[in-house]
Amino acid sequence: MTSTRTILVVDDNDELREALHDYLTKAGFIVLCAQDGKAMWQQLDQHGVDLIILDIMMPGDDGFTLCRELRRTSNMPIIMLTAVSDEIDRVAGLEMGADDYITKSFSPRELLARIKTILRRSQQQSSHHMARRIHFAGWTLNTVTRQLTHPQKSSKQLSGADLSLLGLFLAQPEGLLSRDDIAQAIWGRDAEPLERGIDVQISRLRHHLEDKDRQLILTVRNKGYMLTAAVHCD
Repeated sequence: MTSTRTILVVDDNDELREALHDYLTKAGFIVLCAQDGKAMWQQLDQHGVDLIILDIMMPGDDGFTLCRELRRTSNMPIIMLTAVSDEIDRVAGLEMGADDYITKSFSPRELLARIKTILRRSQQQSSHHMARRIHFAGWTLNTVTRQLTHPQKSSKQLSGADLSLLGLFLAQPEGLLSRDDIAQAIWGRDAEPLERGIDVQISRLRHHLEDKDRQLILTVRNKGYMLTAAVHCD
């Protein structure tokens, strides 16, 4: 999988960029680097990229701004680099559509594992159910285009994490999903204690589904979440 995959590292720290370039290159990836948002856009104009590692704190446009702009036109996986203890940054990144986050105290092996998990998930989403349309509660999910549509509502374009979470619910309608089930599907790991990222992902999906009263995706106290609608495919 890694031999043909291209990763773009966007960070203003020269030493970190060089370290990630060397480590990920040895792991079999093609690695591009950019020191700021301007250089990032130039790399994206010139190269096909499969995943972006995006630092939050940079001169010029910060990582939040760049993530938001990327999500307007692209479902490319994004891993945000955050400060060691700043949960607000991690949650904000997920709210803007990042697929995962990792603090700058990370080990290279941990980052590599997360990259492989997200790329594997992205590959599965693009290769499975290529002709399927899934219907539930008036919504239709086109698994090829990642478009979520409803006759009376605006269409939505789902990012990788949003699509993975919705797909998990659609595969088990009226089934209970624990927080560990959700974390494994999105990030390939169990939920951490008091993991707010899961709450953010559930909130994002409810927003897409306009589930203001939280009855379509039901919270089962101390147990998890449940999609309450029937599901059928064509």
